[in-house]
Order: sequence, then structure tokens, then C-alpha cells
Amino acid sequence: QLQLVESGGGLVQAGGSLRLSCAASGRTSSNYAMAWFRQAPGKEREFVAATRWSGRNTYYADYADSVKGRFTISRDNAKNTVYLQMNSLKPEDTAVYYCAANPIYTRTIEYDYWGQGTQVTVSS
Repeated sequence: QLQLVESGGGLVQAGGSLRLSCAASGRTSSNYAMAWFRQAPGKEREFVAATRWSGRNTYYADYADSVKGRFTISRDNAKNTVYLQMNSLKPEDTAVYYCAANPIYTRTIEYDYWGQGTQVTVSS
């Protein structure tokens, strides 16, 4: 089993920044795809960003169009932690953010492991 715990959410003004962390424990693997999703009230859970092993000691990063250029996903395998640096935040970024892990990379919600979520609220 793999356990994921998110932290770093909070309330921030529009234009501000937050960094989310996702600590993994249990059966971790540096080859797992790690992703961030978010879910706003009344909306479906949506893909935000993901990182996966691409060989030759490098990782591939993928972003939803809505966050490209503002958010950065990174991982520290030594700490079993994935980060989401969020800059230039907008009110429409307000949501519960979830960390997810899966042996296979995908943009869909079909990930095997999920964290409990952390609330991000951006005020205008």
C-alpha cells in the first residue's frame, strides 16, 4: 500500500503563491507517476499536473492548459515528496487539491492511490 498526505493549502490573495507538498509512505516507487488534481464545489475532479519517469534520470512534467506557466510540479525522490508550486493564483484556482500516485501515467482520475486533499482558497 502507498499512503499520500498533502499539506500546504490555505487562503491567499489573487496573484499570490502557495506550495503544496505530498509526502508518500509505504510502497513508494520513483517510477510511479505522481499527479495533482483539484475539485471545486459542484465540479468534477480535474487534472492539474503530473510527473513521470522518462528515463535517463529525468522526469517528464505535464500540465493542464489552465495552469501552464503558473504552476510547477517537482519531486524529491530521496524524501518521497512531490511538490506543486503555484504562482499568480487566480480565484478560479480555488479548490481542494489532491495528490495521486499510479504505476501508469495518465491524465484521467484512474489513479490507484489518493491523498485526503488540501483546501486552496484564492480571494479576489
